[in-house]
Parts: sequence; structure tokens; C-alpha cells
Amino acid sequence: MSIRKEIEELRNKIEYHNRLYYIQAKPEISDRDFDQLMKRLEKLEAEHPEFDSPDSPTKKVGGAPIEGFQTVEHRLPMLSIDNIFEQEGLKDFETRIRKLLGEEQIELTAEYKIDGVAVSLIYEQGHLIQGVTRGDGQQGDDITHNARTIGGVPLRLNTKCPPDLLEIRGEAFISNSDFQVLNVETQEQGKEPFANPRNTTAGGLKLLDPKLCAMRKIRFFAHGIGAVEGVDFQTHINYLAALQKMGVPVTPNVEAFPNLDSTLEHVQKMMDDLHTLDFEVDGIVLKVNQFEQRELLGNTSKSPRWVVAYKWERYEAVTKVDSINFQVGKTGTVTPVANLEPVQIAGTTVSRASLHNRDEMERLEIQIGDWVVVEKAGKIIPHVVRVEEHLRDGTQQELEFPTRCPECKATLVQDEGGVYIRCPNPNCPASLRETLRYFASRQAMDIEGMGIKMVEQLLDQGIIKGLADVYRLHEHRDQLISLERQGEKSIENLLEGIERSKQQPLWRLLTGLNIRHVGTSNARILEKQFGTIGEISKQRVEDLAAVDEIGPVIAESVYTFFHSEFGVELIQELQTLGLNMGSPVEKTKKTKGVLDGKTVVVTGSLSQFTRDEAKELIQKHGGKASGSVSSKTSYLLAGEKAGSKLSKAQELNIPVLSESEFLELLDK
Repeated sequence: MSIRKEIEELRNKIEYHNRLYYIQAKPEISDRDFDQLMKRLEKLEAEHPEFDSPDSPTKKVGGAPIEGFQTVEHRLPMLSIDNIFEQEGLKDFETRIRKLLGEEQIELTAEYKIDGVAVSLIYEQGHLIQGVTRGDGQQGDDITHNARTIGGVPLRLNTKCPPDLLEIRGEAFISNSDFQVLNVETQEQGKEPFANPRNTTAGGLKLLDPKLCAMRKIRFFAHGIGAVEGVDFQTHINYLAALQKMGVPVTPNVEAFPNLDSTLEHVQKMMDDLHTLDFEVDGIVLKVNQFEQRELLGNTSKSPRWVVAYKWERYEAVTKVDSINFQVGKTGTVTPVANLEPVQIAGTTVSRASLHNRDEMERLEIQIGDWVVVEKAGKIIPHVVRVEEHLRDGTQQELEFPTRCPECKATLVQDEGGVYIRCPNPNCPASLRETLRYFASRQAMDIEGMGIKMVEQLLDQGIIKGLADVYRLHEHRDQLISLERQGEKSIENLLEGIERSKQQPLWRLLTGLNIRHVGTSNARILEKQFGTIGEISKQRVEDLAAVDEIGPVIAESVYTFFHSEFGVELIQELQTLGLNMGSPVEKTKKTKGVLDGKTVVVTGSLSQFTRDEAKELIQKHGGKASGSVSSKTSYLLAGEKAGSKLSKAQELNIPVLSESEFLELLDK
């Protein structure tokens, strides 16, 4: 093989592995193997300067230092984004853009707002020619020498037909895991550790020596577009997909939604998943997906009208991990929980934080005695962001995830293809405690007076040893009255509530049985389809999976429960104790509900019943309760402060019902 050909092959291999690492997060080779490829390429380029190229991956390690920064005028202003701190503000945002766009269908995208430094990367004919900081929005600093060292940023776009001009805007940042390593290395050199990833990124980009910037392992996520020539993008989603194909890392998990309601549902999931991210986030950005609509909406003097940032105040503190416990949930899931030295964050004392699962523990590499950064973003529960490894003094203790249940010592099992590790013992005391609490809750059998304190006492005294024992509590009346803080009246109310619960509809019993993946919605579907416990237990997996909205995963879980020794015995006991096992479907089909085939959306504050009660009435009368308004919605049940769903229903000419009108409709 010729030297020139080997150099080209090495460059292509390195770029390929760079894309796998920074864009797909699926590296195929070790860091050591990657370094060997890079060293071989550096050696060949040094020996054969005639084959040098400004786009070679070796140029990403940094060239000669510069003397100072030049100010650059942005081709298009890098405007700031309006910030909103309450969901009501998001509804106002939707109302504003709908007024300007009229009846057009509007898609919104949701993406994480990376807490980094805004940077613009400019490519001409596919080659990176300039990197610029945001500055004041009109002009910024030329940081091209440092931009070329940013991990994942291609020096040449991976396309045969590059646009004449493409200005890619995004965020430069340091990942939490890289920040940990950087601080350890910094302290080993006898220097003060860095304060946080964002400031370290900003300082790195302003270094005059690009080799020093490269050592900070700064990364980049694209999220916006500036000046463009020679290419036309229709939507934000298409633009990000095109960038990925060109080898540019983009903000992960960006999705588009047809309305604000569905967007907000996804926003909540994104917030719930914050702990899985290896980078700092201080909000979620909502954007109009269609570029043509963005043009129509235009800008104010400060901000584009088509985008808004849903932000929260970020509060964090450094505290010490005193110990780590492993808790067992109602489905047997074992969750590690860090017990912390109490610390004040956002006006509350934080002393515990979930570590979620074994994978998260391993990602953090957390040990007992570690100092950790704990964050509380808005109303979200506290979570551990990173370990301050540079503060380790040798007293820390490693902790292995248990292989046996911490409560009953059964061998733990991991979900097939999943991250959760569970205790498989259905009689595990910890699992039973959580199952009993859930069984008695309002979502399930709604037994008043049987909260977690009562459940714990019943278990501690040995009065209850299984779920069916709830319906034998009348045999222990005197013992119940002797329990702490329990009087004769409260025990009578408890026993009456238990007796009433025997007549609860089948879906409530199915919910309370704690079958994996079966919540109230799926339980209702099963009851409506099959009618009785007996019919459900007769079904094959494929029969269950064929039911609309059930699917193979839930079907397998339901089948396994009803054919397990534990499930068979429990159902027989509950049936003997007089619980409602359902009614044959034929009996319920004789009466046709007034809402048969209708979809009803509930919104606003209701005075005559709760949201759940309203949905139960809708389903009882044959209708389907939905969470979002669309052209398929039959009625909107609107209480006080109905908000955007009311506006949407009025736009689509959907009948809007007050509570009294809704009840009149049901009376018919």
C-alpha cells in the first residue's frame, strides 16, 4: 500500500470512529486503539509533509497559539431566547403563534437546553472556516483555532455535495464524566480544581493556545441554523437529521409534536429522564418545526417569536454520601438510594437522593464517603449530578450492587433487555409492603384508613402476611384497636372500608393486584374486553396481545401472573373471600352508553367531581377519555381555568360542556 493511500485510510478510519463516539455514542474500539491510529497518522504526516491537509484529524489536537482574539460580525444576529418559568407561559406562547399563523397546522419540537457556551460554526464548501462565540448577539470572538479542537466537530462535512455556505449554531460543553476526569488530573498537577463544567468550557474557548483547549475535551451539540446558501431545509427535524448525516453531533432526542398538550407530556418525560444525561441542562426549548412558519412569525427586537425556553432555577450543592441503601419497590425493583449529609437546596433540606439503578451507579462511579454535586432543578426531586473525584482522600468505600434481595435474600434478576434489577419473590416483605399500600390507594381499591403507617404496623405485628389477609382483618379486631394511635372508631371505619371494597369494579382489583405494566387504563381495557377474572386467565398470550392498546409486553406480564402458582392461589383466595370477580361481557353489552364511540377530553378545575371520577363516568357510559384535543374529539368537558384546550376546542368547533351539561347528557 502506498504512503498516501495509508494516510487517507487512517484519516477515514479516525473520522468514522469519531462519528461513532460523538454522534452515535456506540464506539467500536477502545481509547487506546484510537490513540494508536492517531499516533500512526501523526508519524506518517510528519515524515511526508507533502500529503498534509488542513482537514486531517491530527489538526484537531491544536496548532500554534494565537496572539489575541478578533471580533467578528455575525452574518445573521444570534438573538436571545425568551425564558418562561411556568407552564401557563407555554400556553401563552402557543396562543401567540396561533394568532399569527391562523388555521395552519403547527408542529412543536422539544429539546434539552444545554448549559454551555453558544457557538457558531461556519462551513464553506463543506470545510470549517470559522468558529465564533455568541458575544452580544451582533458580534462575537473568532475562536476558530479552538473550535477545530472541539470533540465531534468535523473539519470537513461528511457529504459529497456540501452546501456553499452552512452556519451551524449550537452549544459547546464539557460532559460531567469528562469534567470529573479533568478535575482529578488538575489536582494531581497541584492546581485548584475547576468550579463547574460551563465556566470551564467558557474559559477553555478563550485560551490562546489551542493545545490547552483540546485538553479540556470540549464537545458540541448543534441545535440551530444561521446563514445558508446552496441548500434548503424544510423543518428543524429534517435539518438536524441532515447534520447528523454530515457528521455533526446534534442535541439528542429531539422530537416533533402536533400540539402543545402532547409536547408537554413529552417535556415531563424529558424532565424525569434528566438523571440519565451526562451533561448539564437548565431548561427545555420549544420551537416551531416548520422553517416557513418561522419566517412568517419573524422576530422581535430581542428574540425570535417561534421559540421559547421553559427554564427552571437550578440549585445545587456539594455534600457527602454517608451510606447507600437498596430499596425494594412494589414490583420488586431494587433501587439504590444515597443517604447524604443534610444540605439546604432551594429552601429545603435534602438528605436523600435516588441513584435509580445499577447502570447509573456505575456511570457515576459513586462510593460511600464521596463528595457529590446534588442538583434540584425547579420542582424536580434532587438527583446526584456527578462525583467530585478530586476530593477523594482514600477513606471512600466501594459498594457492589447486591446479587440478593436486601429484604428476603432471594437471588435478584435483571429485566431482559432492560436496566432494572428485581426481586422475583412475590412474598418479599418489602414488595408486599408497597403492594399493600398501592392496593389500598385511591388508584386501586380505595380503602380509607389503610395508609403506609397502618400497613407497616400490620406487617410488623404479623397480622398480615399476604394480600388476601386484608380481608381477614375483622378476625383481629381487638388487636387492631391496640395498635399505636388507633381507636375503636377508626378501626370500625377501616373494616367497613375493606368490606365495601369487595364490590369495587374489576378494573380496580386488576390495578391493585400489582401486575407489571398494568395500571388503571390497561385494567379498564381488560375488563371491557373480557369481563371477568376467569375469562382473562383463560386467554393465551397472543389473544391478550391482540387487544387494542395491550400489546405483547403487557400480554406476557398478564399471562405470567395468572398462570403463576402465586397468582392462581391469590385469585382463589380473593374469590373465596367474596371480592367482585367481574361480570360476563354479554351482560354489559345489552345497554348502550350515551357516549358510545365518543371521545371526551377533560380540562380545567372541576367542582362536582375529580378528574379521575369524570374519566370514570365517561368510560362507564361507553366513551373514551383522552388527554388532548384533536379533530376526533367529540366533547370537551371544561371546568374553571380551562386554558389552551378550550381555545383549541373552540377553534375546531368542538362542543364544550359545563359540568351540569355533562351530567344532563349522561342522564339522557
